[in-house]
Amino acid sequence: MSASASASHVGAAKQVGLRQGRLFIDGRWVEGEHTAVVLDKYRMQPWGEAHLPSRSQVGESIAAAQAAFKRNTLDANERGAILDRAAVLLEQRGEELIAILQAEAGFTRHDAAGELRRCVITFRLSAEEARRFSGELVPMEGAPGQTGRIGFTLRVPLGVICAITPFNAPLNTVAHKVAPALAAGNAVVLKPSLHTPMTSCVMAEVLEAAGLPAGLMSVLHGGAEVAQWLLDEPEVRFYAFTGSTEAGRAIQHRAGLRRTQMELGSIAHCVLCDDADLDTALPKIVNAAYRKAGQVCTSVQVLLVHSAVLPEVERRLAAMVAALPYGDPQAPGTVVGPVISEASAQRIERWVDDAMRIGARRLAGGERRGAVVPPTLLANVDATTPLGCQEVFGPVMCIAPFDRLDEAIDRVNATPYGLATGVFTNRLDDALRAARRLEVGGVHINETSSSRVDLMPYGGTKDSGFGREGPHHAIREMSEERMVTLLP
Repeated sequence: MSASASASHVGAAKQVGLRQGRLFIDGRWVEGEHTAVVLDKYRMQPWGEAHLPSRSQVGESIAAAQAAFKRNTLDANERGAILDRAAVLLEQRGEELIAILQAEAGFTRHDAAGELRRCVITFRLSAEEARRFSGELVPMEGAPGQTGRIGFTLRVPLGVICAITPFNAPLNTVAHKVAPALAAGNAVVLKPSLHTPMTSCVMAEVLEAAGLPAGLMSVLHGGAEVAQWLLDEPEVRFYAFTGSTEAGRAIQHRAGLRRTQMELGSIAHCVLCDDADLDTALPKIVNAAYRKAGQVCTSVQVLLVHSAVLPEVERRLAAMVAALPYGDPQAPGTVVGPVISEASAQRIERWVDDAMRIGARRLAGGERRGAVVPPTLLANVDATTPLGCQEVFGPVMCIAPFDRLDEAIDRVNATPYGLATGVFTNRLDDALRAARRLEVGGVHINETSSSRVDLMPYGGTKDSGFGREGPHHAIREMSEERMVTLLP
């Protein structure tokens, strides 16, 4: 997943008329040392301005977070109540958040509304987890010579959590890091993508209004330099990162013995067997490939289709993809909006052109316009081209045939990634064989690779990272177990 974010303009003074994304440090909204322009991703015009911290402001934020954690007296019920109130306030500001997502992320209204809905669910799930945050009884008397001894574990927060988040889910991915961390009793310092900073500001405003004590939530905007400064802070106990595999490796190296959770890159596959119900499968596949302009780490990039149904699938998908409305994300009915930048669109266009030069067939698609890449469907893509072996992170899906299920499984496993795979089949033995053999974090039978329910454990293996999101699982990642024994 791409995590890069560069400002189109950096200056010292704020520009009149642009939405301001200030820094949130120790319960105060403050201006940064410099500012960076945030573009409307469809119109490519300045829309907002993010304030960038100085090195000393980063240190101040960490110190404030550590102090707030040390003095935090919120119990589990109070933490849950704050998160529940925040969920209500997020819903109340829904239209504002949808408009922000349409501008800074280029989301269509449908995608923005879905992002908001899932963010609210994540906050509510985290509130539930806060109230049942506990350890377990250890059967000490099961060991020789321990008669009368009582043992149990406590779950305790780690301290300061640093969340570094991407542009492609600037509400819900942020929520999956911030809400469980607060539910466990930690303090959070958030560095959102510089492409999409404003939704994080609203989230901080909402948490403040919901009663979160000052210092337990900070927002620092910036790019790689700010991330490096955060990694230099020894009081940060845990780094929660979603982004590219390359950036994840660098963060892991710098984190040392401190704990991390990494949700990294992917080449998401979906397997369509010869017995699949195409009427059910194909609409799901189209949605999974092209929602958010294909900028989801589990967007279907390679559709593996059994040779027996390949001609029908190509014909039907070509018509479905060609019919998708694309362009202005604020226009009613638009399904595919722009990608995050014109540079990304140009790269995607190059990858498609490279594939076609050595034999790929374009079944649907067209010319790029600015940051808008038309929904594209390709066949006969050579596995050695970038489209065949790297994450495209755009509205492009490639069809490839297979004759045996094991052949499809081997192709998925041959990639360095392992986030999620969808398998459409009605044969139970094939479904279970795929579930056991696929080297990925999630296998979804009769759903696509991008199927995600926010309460489930979510994460990958191999170069797709480690650790699990989902409030029940993340709250345990962001805490530690303490053993307690009593001998009356």
